[in-house]
Order: sequence, then C-alpha cells, then structure tokens
Amino acid sequence: MPDVELLWWAGCPSHPEALALLESVLAERGLDVVVRQHEVLTEAEAEELRFPGSPTIRVDGRDVDPVGAEGIPSLSCRGYRTADGRPSPVPSREHLEEALR
Repeated sequence: MPDVELLWWAGCPSHPEALALLESVLAERGLDVVVRQHEVLTEAEAEELRFPGSPTIRVDGRDVDPVGAEGIPSLSCRGYRTADGRPSPVPSREHLEEALR
C-alpha cells in the first residue's frame, strides 16, 4: 500500500476539499489507505518539511505535483493547474491518479 500524506495549513481553506478528493480517488482504486494528515504550524516547520503551500499531498514521499513542489516553502495557500491550464486550489484527479500508479 502506498504511504499517503496530506500536509496543510489552517490559514488555507482548501484542505478539506483536497482530502475529500484524495479519499474518493483512493476508494475508486480500491485502496484502503489511511491518509496521514499533518498540520504545518510555523514557517520553520514549512522549511523543514519543504512545504510549498497548502494543501500538499505526497505519495511515498513524492509530491503529486512535482512542478509545484519546487515552490518556496511557506505558510500559504498553494495553487495547482488543471489539465486545461485553469488554476485550482487542489490538485487534479489526474495528478492524484498518476501519483498512485
């Protein structure tokens, strides 16, 4: 089973949406995985965890969006892009499915 982690910051409201999407994708794939959730509390912790914003989802230690993973670590909301280039506050279903392959 993959190790799945959701890192989030309380100042960003999109982590519940990201968790719901992630749990939906896991269920569709028949994966009975407990998502480890970690609230990032300080800028120092963001630096230590290489946290490029909230929400961040990692599968087996790898960010589901490698491009976005290169962002500067900070307590901030993270932006993603859909397949057609539109901005989104959460990763796309495709990002999650690819990461779980």
